[in-house]
This record gives sequence, C-alpha cells and structure tokens, in this order.
Amino acid sequence: MDHSRAPLVDALAAYHRSDRYGFTPPGHRQGRGVDERVLDTIGRDAFRSDVLIGPGLDDRLARGGYLAEAEELMADAVGADTAFFSTCGSSLSVKAAMMAVAGGQGGGLLVARDSHKSIVAGLIFAGVRPHWITPRWDAERHFSHPPSPQQVREAWERNPDAAGALIVSPSPYGTCADIAGIADVCHERGKPLIVDEAWGAHLPFHPELPTWAMDVGADLCVVSVHKMGAGFEQGSVFHLQGDLVDPARLSACADLLMTTSPSVLVYTALDGWRRQMVQHGRELLDAALRVADDARADLARIPGITVMADELLGVEASHDLDRLQVLMDVSGTGSTGYDAADWLREHRHIDMGLVDHRRILATLSIADDKETVASLVDGVAAWRDQLKDPRPSQIRLPSPKELQLETVELPREAFFGDVEIVPIAKAPGRISAEQLTPYPPGIPVAVPGERLNEAVVEYLRSGHEEGMNVPDAADSSLETVRVVRE
Repeated sequence: MDHSRAPLVDALAAYHRSDRYGFTPPGHRQGRGVDERVLDTIGRDAFRSDVLIGPGLDDRLARGGYLAEAEELMADAVGADTAFFSTCGSSLSVKAAMMAVAGGQGGGLLVARDSHKSIVAGLIFAGVRPHWITPRWDAERHFSHPPSPQQVREAWERNPDAAGALIVSPSPYGTCADIAGIADVCHERGKPLIVDEAWGAHLPFHPELPTWAMDVGADLCVVSVHKMGAGFEQGSVFHLQGDLVDPARLSACADLLMTTSPSVLVYTALDGWRRQMVQHGRELLDAALRVADDARADLARIPGITVMADELLGVEASHDLDRLQVLMDVSGTGSTGYDAADWLREHRHIDMGLVDHRRILATLSIADDKETVASLVDGVAAWRDQLKDPRPSQIRLPSPKELQLETVELPREAFFGDVEIVPIAKAPGRISAEQLTPYPPGIPVAVPGERLNEAVVEYLRSGHEEGMNVPDAADSSLETVRVVRE
C-alpha cells in the first residue's frame, strides 16, 4: 500500500481550502462563536479542524471512504488483518473487545488481575464473570509482573468454558508478557487472546522494542496512540487478525459504546502518526532509545537511585522490557516515590509518568532529546541533594496472598446492587461495591464483588495518608467505602 498517503490528513486539508460553511454542528462554526479568552489559550486552528463527519468534512468519510482507507493503511502498517479507529481511548476499545469475545456468554473471561480499571469497567458493562489470572509477584520489591504462559494454562484448566483470555502487556511500568507463549496456550483450545497493549503503539516500528502482539499470534489488541505515539488524547486503535473474533461483532460492540460525533482531530492525528512511523519510525525510535540509554546511565549515577532493568527480567519476572520506560527505585534514599514526584512537580515543574511508594517513572518518547533528559536528570539530582531528613514510607504493604481477594459476586451485580456506605474501619469482611484504584497506574486493589480484608483496607488507608491517589473511590478521603448491603 502507498504509505505516503494520509487520507484523513489530506481530506481535512482540502476542507480548509474549500472555504465551506455549514449550518450543522459543531455550533462554534470553526471558532467564530468561541470566547476570545478560550481562543487565546487553545488557538483558533483547533476549532477550524473540529468539523462534523458527514456534511461537514465529506459524506464519504462516514460511508467508508477516507476513514476506511486510513484504517486499511494502519492495519497494513502493523501487520493486522483489520484496524478500527476509536476516539474514546483504549478504555472504550478494551470494553468493546471484551464484549465481542465474552458478552452474552456464560463461560466468562480469563483476566489478568493486574488489569487496568477500564477492564473492570468492561466486566461491569457486559456482566462478564472474571476468572482471575494471578500475576507473578516480586514480594521484595512489592512489584507485580505479567502472568506466565503456565499461569494462563492453569487458569484454562480451572475454567475450560471461558470465552477467551485477556492480558495487559506492556504494563504501565514497561514490563511485558510472553505473548507468543500465551497465544499458543489459548489457541490450543481454539480460544482468542485479547492483549491490552495500550502502552505499546510504538512496538511494531523498531526491532529493539518488545514483541508486538500481532507478530506473535494475538487475536485482538488495543493500543493508545496518545501514550507512546504522537496522537491526541483518546486516540485508540483496535487491531484484529485471524478468525477467532468476528470483526462485524467487534465493530457492532464498539458502535454500542462509541460516540456518534467522533473527533476528526483525533482520527486525523492517528492517520498522520501512522504515516510518520512507516516513513520515519525506525530512525525516530532509534534516537529515542539512545536518549533513553543515556538517561538511564546518568540517573544511575545519582546516589540512592536504582534504575530498574535487569532485575525486572527473568523466568520469575517479566519476559521483556520497554526501555523507553525509565523506572527509578528511590527507596535507597530513604524516601518515597510520592515525595520525589511532589518535589519535582513543585520545584522543577516536571511531572512523572507514574509514581508509587518507592518508584518514579519517566516515560520517554520520540519527542524527547538530550535537552529534555538533562532537565530530568538535573531535577532528580537536585531532589536527592536537598533530601536531608528523608521520611521513610509508612504504608502497610500487603503480601501477595493478602492481595488475592475472594470474588463473591459478579462485578456487575455488586456495582449495581443494593449498597451501603460504611466507615473504612468497618469495611474488612464486607463485599466491595466500588473499584478502589491507586492511580497511576490504575490497577484496582479491590474490584466490585470482592471481599475486602484488613490488609487491603490498611494499605489503602495508610497509602492515602502518604499521598496515594485513589480517584475512583466515591469518598475521595477514604474515610468511608461503598459495600454491598448485608
């Protein structure tokens, strides 16, 4: 295919040249009706490109012209049979994938327990029963790794009627599963593998990056181009191959959830990013990986900072690692990741990609260079230098066994059922009716339908006091919790 083309980019450029005017939504009329104070902040060009798919841009975009060609080019670029664009992020895409595979079926879905909260939301929407695959656990570092093929095999043996399996790879920390091995295990049973590859949009475009799911037999994966690519927020793509997932059913499930007014800006950025990656991705990612290597070396020289890499890989750890995710363990300084991130935000205006009780993570991309990395290294070094009286973490960290809560009800039943609000001190032993999710990375500690225990409640309570953010709790102070009424 001709990857010098970007049909959506070209269509939007042609629209700008046509000097059209539409008595249609959006009502701002290419910015004419927008408050000047907003235009001063956002810019008029953003509104000039915010046009209606259909009468505004071109009916052919909605009827299978420009959009269909852009999706075909995307599929060809990454080795998928089919690609679907989404303007509601991979949070929508993964829900549609789950509904297409397991919705309306009684067998449920094998789901890695280190899944993002959007996957739990999909279980609630679709009424699907999760059969949890326990991640591998590094108890010393309090760090979870993606499940192994053997763990997935054991989950199939316990739940042979499940409709399919879903894993997350890469994780928000950049750690990756053995997708090839897991796909083989699923296909032995004729069942599909869904990969939440939200952090892996860049993987097909450089050989030094971890395995791309479509290259090793995954049936369906979803990627967030805004995370590791160069798209707008909410830009997501489904990639599909093989015959274990019906593309028409997948499209119909996505249509149930998708907005009927998708953003042309988001679509166009997806199209332009694909062209950029096909034409220049190798060299851009080459440069980014070299910059990441330099960042790792410089950060590792700071006393008390451990740049994690080899310790994340191995038989009992992760299969691979995206080295654009620069993960720093700061516990050797005697302080916490929360303290480091707060100081960098306040004093150096640097925001970290992820933070937990002992780590901070810098997500690098093709946009980074020696200058941006130098600011990161200088900032972390300055934080370390001013750290005179570090305050160790006071968070009560559960053991792996304590984190494995008992599933008592379907997530949907608990979420929509009769609930009551209880003080968090009285929550142990009760069935959670809400997600409780330290964020980032957004992996729920408690899922609706799980029975809370003392260890998890104390972890959330003590973590909140230390600066942990739990944004989806109904009570953001974590003084109370929503539970199923007894």
